[in-house]
Amino acid sequence: MTFDLVLKNGEIVFPGVGVKRGSIGITGGKIAAILDPSEAAEGARVIDCTDRWIMPGAIDPHTHVGFGAKEEDWTTESRTAALGGVTGLMTFWRSDDLAASTPGWQADGEARSVIDFGFHFGVTARRHAEDFPALAKRFGVTSLKVYLMYKGATGRAKGFDEVDDALLFAALKAGAQVKGGVVGVHCENTEVIPVFRDPVKAASRMDLGAWDDQSPGFLETENVFRVAFFGEKAGCPVNIVHMSAGESLDLVERMRGPDRPAINVETCIHYLCLTRESPLGDIGKVNPPLRSQADADRLWEGVRTGSVSTIGSDHVARKLATKGPDIWSASAGFPGIAQILPALVSEGFHKRGIAIETLAAATSANVAKLYNLPNKGQIAPGFDADLAVIDPDGKTAVTHADYPSHSDYSPYEGMTFRGSVTHTVLRGRVIAEAGALAPDLGTAGGHYMFRAN
Repeated sequence: MTFDLVLKNGEIVFPGVGVKRGSIGITGGKIAAILDPSEAAEGARVIDCTDRWIMPGAIDPHTHVGFGAKEEDWTTESRTAALGGVTGLMTFWRSDDLAASTPGWQADGEARSVIDFGFHFGVTARRHAEDFPALAKRFGVTSLKVYLMYKGATGRAKGFDEVDDALLFAALKAGAQVKGGVVGVHCENTEVIPVFRDPVKAASRMDLGAWDDQSPGFLETENVFRVAFFGEKAGCPVNIVHMSAGESLDLVERMRGPDRPAINVETCIHYLCLTRESPLGDIGKVNPPLRSQADADRLWEGVRTGSVSTIGSDHVARKLATKGPDIWSASAGFPGIAQILPALVSEGFHKRGIAIETLAAATSANVAKLYNLPNKGQIAPGFDADLAVIDPDGKTAVTHADYPSHSDYSPYEGMTFRGSVTHTVLRGRVIAEAGALAPDLGTAGGHYMFRAN
């Protein structure tokens, strides 16, 4: 048998199933065959994957393209992602007029991104919810996001006057009308935050922990209850994005049931690998805040059991200059898309013994299933050949200068993860290898992921 590309003699990781030694034959950008070690295969190129995992490429479900250098982010951040074994990303697109603005943003991505990409629509006004069924058909977007952190005075300060519980319920009703629809929600009760923030600021606190103390985890949990309860009444699956608090996961597990819409949970690598005690200072500011080690441990257990179904980065490519001069005025958020797989292999597989097929599901198959991504997230004949080859005992020493990101720092700077991405393959094409982008990568190559609806 002859193929365009053969990944030979590796440990093939089937998400949620197991690991089996073999080879993968790729033709025309698709997985053509999965071969036993005894079966010979030839290819225009053969990559020896002995003692390495062959996993589905990660699909980051939570990014913010355009918050760094606007359309240039498609170039810099997609290339950064490719170096980390990420072959697809989902990003939030927020605009007053989604129908008018989405074609241009999609075209920018198609002209610049070197990996595949899709959108979630941000809901900040009633018209967004009302228009969603028509927008879903036109753009192939089956997911919405509601920003409960922009309720009240916090939202008005950013020009959002309509974010309230009525908008949340309207978005859930709209999501229920779309086949495969899911509504993601940023859960954080900002209306209560001043009760905690005022005394913390009065004490002249400037440490990273102050950001957690001014918005404690139960303010997330309270919002989680409202979202899940409303989701049941509206008949719409929900997704609690970037979950940060262990108590929130406890609540979700109590509320789940076979006769109600799904309550999905996403967390991010920083809530698993960083805490309020990490020596980050102002650069560790993020919403929701970094929590305690106990919260991180609880979320890790959720990953192990599958209660946390997807893991992303919440990547935003801002500059270090925006992360100060103190914790109160620093911008929120930081980069991390290239660290998803190394961090999970190191902290999840090696340190905590979580099965690699479980981690692969959380970064690929579960994302593809939740967001209706056709031909993505699995290693099977007919699926897109989007793959990451990983040396489980390789070393990834994080230095921001090794990545082309617009961001000039990393919250993981100086950390060394056990596990390294050696090759990234997008639809059968090697786009990164041995820590470098392919010399023939070009300026684009990524496809817009129009989702079935």
